[in-house]
Amino acid sequence: MNELYSVEGKVAVITGAAGVLGGSLARHFASQGADVVALVHRPEQVETTVAELKKLGGKPCGYACNVMDSAEVAKVADDIVAKYGKVDILINVAGGNVPGATVMDDQNFWDMKIEDWDKVMNLNLNGTVFPCHAFSRTFAKQGYGCILNISSMAAYDALTRVPGYGAAKEGVSNFTRWLAQEMAIKYNEKIRVNALAPGFFIGKQNRAALLNEDGSYTPRSVKVIAKTPMRRFGDLTELNGAAQFLCSDAAAFITGVILPVDGGFSSFSGI
Repeated sequence: MNELYSVEGKVAVITGAAGVLGGSLARHFASQGADVVALVHRPEQVETTVAELKKLGGKPCGYACNVMDSAEVAKVADDIVAKYGKVDILINVAGGNVPGATVMDDQNFWDMKIEDWDKVMNLNLNGTVFPCHAFSRTFAKQGYGCILNISSMAAYDALTRVPGYGAAKEGVSNFTRWLAQEMAIKYNEKIRVNALAPGFFIGKQNRAALLNEDGSYTPRSVKVIAKTPMRRFGDLTELNGAAQFLCSDAAAFITGVILPVDGGFSSFSGI
């Protein structure tokens, strides 16, 4: 492997590591020789997640951690540093939408549940800020470290149906840019903060919105594909290379970037 892009031997903390996207990134980084620390939401997910990673490489471990609890995240961060002696990479994947924070075509804004708005904001925004708050302390002491957050196409343009999720992910993008300059100016230019903005990938949460029971495209999917120059949905594994690049020495002069991995969706007007 080209050493410039290598993550071998690096301690990579990944939140949401039992999920679809977080699990994909965790497996990839383990296969590249990183020591993956999988943060999962439920205790029963720890053993199976770590067992899967051990088959791939590195020296993985796992912790049950509620990323929406700042005190719990800080405690886990201390435990990880005590175990490994360092942390090189933090990837914040934990997030997702909450049904009650959506506004469907046959609904009004006032049908949205405010309590679910709070939930989706807390999960996506605080669920990113709190791990950054805990692990950036370690990075400041070390004088180096890399943070990779997950934004969304919903942060680029206001998408129909998902006001809460879109607002939360726009917050993630803005916070990413702010933290990037904060770390570089006040602490060390070797502390970098970036984000990926995935385009449209079919997963558990959005499958019903994008595919009919027979596998054909829904009207929403037709609109998505029409605005995607590559004319297809992405495969989750296609995020792995971009994530590894931003977490490697190859991206040593890149910070504060929100990198779209979207088949051209964000750059195409549709005409």
